Amino acid sequence: MPNFDWKTCFRQLLTELDDTGQSDWADLIRAQLSRRFEDNPHGDLGRWQTALGSLPVIAETTAELNTSSITLRSAAPLNPDQQDDLEKGLRGLMPWRKGPFDFFGTHIDTEWRSDWKWDRISPYISDLKGRRILDVGCGSGYHCWRMLGEGAERAIGIDPGLLFMFQFLSVKRYLPESPVDLLPIRMEDLPQGLEAFDTTFSMGVLYHRRSPLDHLLELKGTLRRGGELVLETLIVDGPEGYSLMPEDRYGQMRNVWFLPSCDTLLRWLDRAGFRNARIVDVSVTSTDEQRSTDWMRFNSLHDFLDPDDPTKTIEGYPGPKRATIIAEKP
Repeated sequence: MPNFDWKTCFRQLLTELDDTGQSDWADLIRAQLSRRFEDNPHGDLGRWQTALGSLPVIAETTAELNTSSITLRSAAPLNPDQQDDLEKGLRGLMPWRKGPFDFFGTHIDTEWRSDWKWDRISPYISDLKGRRILDVGCGSGYHCWRMLGEGAERAIGIDPGLLFMFQFLSVKRYLPESPVDLLPIRMEDLPQGLEAFDTTFSMGVLYHRRSPLDHLLELKGTLRRGGELVLETLIVDGPEGYSLMPEDRYGQMRNVWFLPSCDTLLRWLDRAGFRNARIVDVSVTSTDEQRSTDWMRFNSLHDFLDPDDPTKTIEGYPGPKRATIIAEKP
């Protein structure tokens, strides 16, 4: 199995950055991707590459990006061999956690109903038409496609999970000219003070960071002046200044550090130098929104809650409640 051809995969994005005066960032990305795919390739890289490569060639593909499922359609129905190859390739990229997607009639019922999150936040964000957007911790890129559907000029998602990248590429395989890319890098791999985006999303990331204020400052550095931050994170009830730090795990997750109250979160944003920060949504995460499916067969939220009191996690902490905050960079 040859090495993953990242140079071809990211040629469009890297050329665009070179041509728009961001060659320093493009060179940094090239070095990061070379290390990721050539110096220390993931053990499952070949398997995922095979799964992606087995997806059938389908002519005259169109997409619907403003519906619950990211939906791909073809001018003519798929023949049985194409349908079989499609199903086999997509199942080779399991587990599917963020979505849903519909590939030419093959529906991928993902663990998360990411469309519910989009429906909650989209009424409050600025018009995305013509904007350059960064999605931090983007998973398989579901929300990046929704952003493009809302008229974004360019969307870049970042997430270090390589399986997420291959799931994203399974969509982009059929929409190759779309100005959407997913870089398999971490937030700290971005240049400091990039100031390249009109809107930056960080959804489901803050509580995974040991230093939430540093994460807010990193997010601020990605934005142009006047740019908008859309932040979604786990929160708990409590007064200003209160934040829950789990002793070990939270909902069976080890890497959860701080769950602030809403007022504490607003204070953090103020201290990080954002303005006009406001809470636009608070929602309890339900087992209808996050659950096991035929496309994600591992344990999910139901297994992480107290069986005798589903308002609490299995460790006894308050169950998952999420807030979305919008703020601007001065």
